Amino acid sequence: MELIHVDARSDACPIPVVKTKEAIAKLNGEGTVETLVDNETAVQNLTKLAHQKGYEATSEQQNDGCYRVSMTIQKQENREDAPEKVLSQPAVREQNTVVVIAADHMGEGDNELGRTLLKGFIFALVTQEESPKTILFYNGGARLTCEGSDSLEDLHALAEQGVEILTCGTCLNFYGLTEKLAVGGVTNMYEIAEKQMKATLVVRP
Repeated sequence: MELIHVDARSDACPIPVVKTKEAIAKLNGEGTVETLVDNETAVQNLTKLAHQKGYEATSEQQNDGCYRVSMTIQKQENREDAPEKVLSQPAVREQNTVVVIAADHMGEGDNELGRTLLKGFIFALVTQEESPKTILFYNGGARLTCEGSDSLEDLHALAEQGVEILTCGTCLNFYGLTEKLAVGGVTNMYEIAEKQMKATLVVRP
């Protein structure tokens, strides 16, 4: 089984994920990719990638303080006896609305007013007949998913409705909020870009 080593130490998000995906593509469907990174956020991002793709993944800390993340990719056998799908109607693309919040206030002008407006906007999302599929938080918006945020109750309500709530890990680290995340999960810039590219509608308040 082929083994590919990836050195992503000192690489900023989302480069470790990108390098790993490129290595996986070179395996032609089967093998192992071992990626070296130097921070826990990168480990979480790579592990999340593995879970999303259905790969087996393990991680271990090295003596030098870095981490080795191993992913095992196995070929999926084609079942010749699988029934062929017949579509009687054209496929309808699933509604995929993504809300992007990149600041702790809404609009330009008075920031205090902007924070009040954004709190009202998030509350309004809870009351909509159709919920967004995902809400992405990055830069100053990362503060809204952390302890002390006035919007936590509404964000928890959205999460209970099935809304995926994701906050940029690099942003949490930059603002010293990594340990204060109070709702949703941590994401990376690769996934933030991917979510927006695949969305049927992107809303930026």
